[in-house]
Amino acid sequence: MFEGLSDRLSGILSGLTRRGALTEADVTAAMREVRRALLEADVALEVVRGFTDKVKEKAVGAVVLKSVTPGQMVVKIVNDELVAMLGTDAETIDLNAPAPVPILMVGLQGSGKTTTTAKIARRLSEREKRKVLLASLDTRRPAAMEQLAVLAKQVGVESLPIIAGQSAVQIARRAMDAARLGGFDVVMLDTAGRTTVDEGLMAEAAEVKAATKPHEVLLVADALTGQDAVNTARAFDQRLGVTGIVLTRMDGDSRGGAALSMRAVTGKPIKLVGTGEKVDALEEFHPSRVANRILGMGDIVSLVEKAAETIDHEQALRTAEKMRKGKFDLEDLSMQLAQMEKMGGIGGLMGMLPGMGAIKKQVEGANLDEKMFKRQRAIISSMTPQERKNPDLLKNSRKKRIAAGAGVDVSEINKLLKMHRTMADMMKAMGSGKRGIGQALGSMFGLGGGMGGGMGGGMPGLPPGMPEPTPEQIAALEKQFGGKLPPMPPGLGGGGGMPKLPGLPGLGGPKLPGLGGFMPGKKK
Repeated sequence: MFEGLSDRLSGILSGLTRRGALTEADVTAAMREVRRALLEADVALEVVRGFTDKVKEKAVGAVVLKSVTPGQMVVKIVNDELVAMLGTDAETIDLNAPAPVPILMVGLQGSGKTTTTAKIARRLSEREKRKVLLASLDTRRPAAMEQLAVLAKQVGVESLPIIAGQSAVQIARRAMDAARLGGFDVVMLDTAGRTTVDEGLMAEAAEVKAATKPHEVLLVADALTGQDAVNTARAFDQRLGVTGIVLTRMDGDSRGGAALSMRAVTGKPIKLVGTGEKVDALEEFHPSRVANRILGMGDIVSLVEKAAETIDHEQALRTAEKMRKGKFDLEDLSMQLAQMEKMGGIGGLMGMLPGMGAIKKQVEGANLDEKMFKRQRAIISSMTPQERKNPDLLKNSRKKRIAAGAGVDVSEINKLLKMHRTMADMMKAMGSGKRGIGQALGSMFGLGGGMGGGMGGGMPGLPPGMPEPTPEQIAALEKQFGGKLPPMPPGLGGGGGMPKLPGLPGLGGPKLPGLGGFMPGKKK
């Protein structure tokens, strides 16, 4: 997400931060490049003009040009304006209404509306503990109702029984009646779509809205359609009064122009984004975090939240203790690989760690194969419990048996064992404070002396000129973990640092479940 735009903007802004002083001509030239980068990312022209004009107006002021670090001031201004463009504050689905709360899902055919409806239902059911009823109003698309019923079973919620011959309005009214009688908290109405915006589509959706009076009207738009998504949002909003937007396929669009344009053009908040095909691939849209990721500053808060969701706390404590003692066996390695997969793999984590953009090309050059996670876990699964706890037992005959069971060559077994030995030594060194996380990752990636300074001599600091974590980010972390964070260690962003998070071992110190022992081998 935003990969192409992030590369361009990070390059432009790092050029400014390397200079001791800036002139108005420097800022003008940089804004010209920023404008070009945004247009190439498919951001609407009107939005680009407004953005660059505001940045330039603030950046050529005396406060910036005469400041000690003018480049850093420009980066801060660009970050602030990006956040403003994206909506400033994160907004979630509003359920503050008498039950059952109707939510109307609208959008074009092929935008992922039905799948997104199920994803949201799962989110409301599991996170908000709401009883959700799904109802398909799509009477035209073959098997549309059956599809929603199947998805409802997958996510563990109920769907409205299908009765043939009813109109969309009749189904919607029946859904509301069933929800009242069944004690449901939320009713999600999945309307029909069209390949293009037309009068028939709008008229039917308007009738359903009049009959059900939905508390939320969520537009599902495909981020890959670029400016068409913005035009679609404008059309639906003018006719139906959209209250929020859900962007799908954000994982497949490295440009991100639709997301950057949507809020500025329509004035409607982007509430959620789809990041994959799985039913759990749905994330809240936080403007400040997205802006940080675009500018290469990482997204520590999202990383922490994802870790809190996927990492078993008690297991993490036990693993961290074993790592510190250097007792890192193959069973531990398998658990680390599984946790890494849940958290999005190496690629998913790289985008959330500050400073990783600066070494991305080195990481890509290492030809890491994400599929190695599954292959290595298959190898470990083919071992006996004794072999996992004591890899020294693995002689040639045992290796052949394991290779046959996992469907790999014996050479793959040797690579895994070599990697395990390296990581076991690395964990022991990190536990004693002799090596930092960045040096550990650098060793596994084959990047020489690690990944730069900071955080125990290993975790990369922020790129030059990038600001420290904001007070809002720190406040969000403290709210997440219910307590005041300890002082930030030096080395990340000029005296700030990666917060060492209480209650979740590993995101800040050498005990890092999910990053301590996961690196797959290289492609052949």
